[in-house]
Amino acid sequence: MASGRAVVRSGRESFNGRRARVARVAIVGSCITRDLWPILGEAPADLLYISRTSLPSLFAPPLTGVEVAADPPPGLARHQNNAVKADLRKSSLAALIAHRPTHVIFDFIDERFDLLAARDTLVTHSWELEVSGYLTQPGFSHARIVPRASSECDQLWREACAELAAFLRQTPLREARIILHESQWAQRFLDRAGQPQDFDPEVMIFDGNLGRLDTHNALLSRYQDRFAALTGAARVQADPSHMVGDVGHRWGLSPFHYVADYYRDIWRQLRDLGV
Repeated sequence: MASGRAVVRSGRESFNGRRARVARVAIVGSCITRDLWPILGEAPADLLYISRTSLPSLFAPPLTGVEVAADPPPGLARHQNNAVKADLRKSSLAALIAHRPTHVIFDFIDERFDLLAARDTLVTHSWELEVSGYLTQPGFSHARIVPRASSECDQLWREACAELAAFLRQTPLREARIILHESQWAQRFLDRAGQPQDFDPEVMIFDGNLGRLDTHNALLSRYQDRFAALTGAARVQADPSHMVGDVGHRWGLSPFHYVADYYRDIWRQLRDLGV
């Protein structure tokens, strides 16, 4: 097989006199959920998308000593800079409550990034943060990496997941339908000729930062099982036969940029849950 190393980069309305619940969707996750709308349908006007974060980072204090530019630094789009800003300032949870979602969809594909312990807090060491230039600011002086596959990171994540479950119960989000979009990094992909090929066991998360495919799939399985057990979330997962990468994907080749049948499968399940 050819080698395939990839860069991983409430409301109501009235209809005919009846009151019908209109979905207000929030995503805490990654492109595997957000891309359902542009790939298979039009995005809802009131979709909230929180990305490039980790549960330990969501529940940590804001990082001081960093100024985030109003205009994106070179190399970042506005939405990418906004995601970094939200992770540094810890504004995502307030935005989630303010959105008043009827459905909150979680996926944990963005939990591939290491954490950074900086001052008295944690942030997500995403590609966007890496290229933003913010790492040179005083807030990151003496910051240390907490590797994603380390026991320290695992313990931080477990504690944050318990905190998230309590947060969902104790805030207005208890009225929302909580959905877990379960997934795995694909082992194989379809090449330009539509032929199956194997991904390399090591995937470049971003320049110089490698992750093992089997290690991250094991992490995802643990994360997903713990989250579902603590929250009682409805679980949706594509048929394993659809968990295949696509070299022609709009975002390029990656173990979690899947063939179209993957998104169709998840789309049908979410529609059944009222999304």
